[in-house]
Amino acid sequence: MLSSGPAPKPGPDEVLVRVRAAALNFADLLKARGEYQERQDPPYVPGLEGAGEVIRAPSGSGLAQGDRVAVLSPGTLAEVVAVPAAACLPIPATMSFEQAAGFQIAYGTSHLALTHRANLQPGETLAVLGAAGGVGLTAVEIGRALGARVIGVARGADRLEVVRAAGAEAVIDSADCPDLKSALRDLGGVDVVYDAVGDSAGEAAFRAMRPGGRFLAIGFAGGKPPVLPLNHALVKNIAIHGLYWGGYSVLDPQAMSSSMKALFTMFQEGRLNPVVGEAMPLERVAQAFDLLRSRRSVGKIILTM
Repeated sequence: MLSSGPAPKPGPDEVLVRVRAAALNFADLLKARGEYQERQDPPYVPGLEGAGEVIRAPSGSGLAQGDRVAVLSPGTLAEVVAVPAAACLPIPATMSFEQAAGFQIAYGTSHLALTHRANLQPGETLAVLGAAGGVGLTAVEIGRALGARVIGVARGADRLEVVRAAGAEAVIDSADCPDLKSALRDLGGVDVVYDAVGDSAGEAAFRAMRPGGRFLAIGFAGGKPPVLPLNHALVKNIAIHGLYWGGYSVLDPQAMSSSMKALFTMFQEGRLNPVVGEAMPLERVAQAFDLLRSRRSVGKIILTM
């Protein structure tokens, strides 16, 4: 439900931003259900990231009126927000507000997972589960940019075309694949699994991993975590890594910062092309949440204002 009110008054160390676009993430859906790890009691303004123009910035922040920035802070589904200066990141001139709004969490998650946790190497095989989703599609793109052979797993021929265009060498339609483990083994097996789905798909992909593989638990869009056979992990020396990107702001902020700098460089070099799956005005926020809930979207869902 939309509501109106006066513009927020920024504190002494806060930046006032006119939001032009904001992204929806699966975490927004979990927060609305009260199931997210960082709980927020209602009423609250949804949204975790967005992009817009600086209206006012404190001295010493390095920001000025008119600067184009990406914002990483709760409450971005609003026309104007007041956020800490550290939550604002200048964006390249060639990056649209719609692209920037959904860039940090999705690309940040995939890049940190694939480089910092999995140490993905050129020539290795990466399987991405949920490859057509807002996060999964970035993993396909980054995996390709890092020199890996990418297998994308998603539902539906139309969605798989987008996955292939993002850089997947092979694709598997999960709607028409009764045995994902065998399908992945037939393609030569997997060194790294990027699992944004969980449930039985994660379990099947785990069983198709090569010795020395790395399994990345990214999310559970399928409804529940996978049940992984740890005896296989032991015998095959498979490492299992969980990754909550937001936690790195405390766990290792330098790794988070270095990762984001590398991503902007990759974008400016033309190696990344953020896909805006659906863009709609803020007034259609209920429809946007329905689309997110149904998992029908390809790429990020963006609300404009």
